[in-house]
Amino acid sequence: MKSPMEVLIFDCDGVLVDSEAIAETVLRERLAAWLPDLAIGDELRRALGMTTQAILDHLAARSAHALPDDALERIDTAIEARLAEELEAMAGVAAAIEALDLPLAIVSNSRRRRVVASLANTGLDARLGDVPLFTAEQVAHPKPAPDVYRLAASHLGVAPAACLVIEDSVSGTRAACAAGMTVIGFTGASHVESGHAQRLRDAGAWQVLTHMAALGELVQRWRGERHAVR
Repeated sequence: MKSPMEVLIFDCDGVLVDSEAIAETVLRERLAAWLPDLAIGDELRRALGMTTQAILDHLAARSAHALPDDALERIDTAIEARLAEELEAMAGVAAAIEALDLPLAIVSNSRRRRVVASLANTGLDARLGDVPLFTAEQVAHPKPAPDVYRLAASHLGVAPAACLVIEDSVSGTRAACAAGMTVIGFTGASHVESGHAQRLRDAGAWQVLTHMAALGELVQRWRGERHAVR
């Protein structure tokens, strides 16, 4: 009996490019300069479930200071510039992808246009421009949820158990595990805070990857374990 196809799914937000961390950093920096009367850290944590425009509107209403008229455009421009800087830090991703013989897909909780821009800014669009992309706006939940992972498996024609997901966030790891997929947690260049690897394990990650050079070995281990079980 022929084995089901297996698929490697990248979480584009934190593995290919850490756009979530970059976006939050840029927001903090810009907003702290524009709205000095607010405790931006606390306010931003409360508002991060919103779109960027909604965050700006929410915080502007709470401050005695005014945001620039082109605040959203200036933030987007700064985020894109930071994304381009990630290329050097994430250079091992392209080599790791080239060495694999698995079909690839991308799942992201960012907007589709942001993902496309991220891939272009980091030069990964040449390799991943035709890879299936599934984003949160395709499901009812705007934040990490099992539905977006199930959607990816369904469209790819595979069972969730045949999907190996590379995730850097705790919430994304939980969501992919809840969808029935195996998760490799990735600490990456932007996740240097103490204990992140353990948090990924606690969220259900099968293994934790600290550098993309080891990805091929982990993929082969996963495939070997799957085939042995079958």
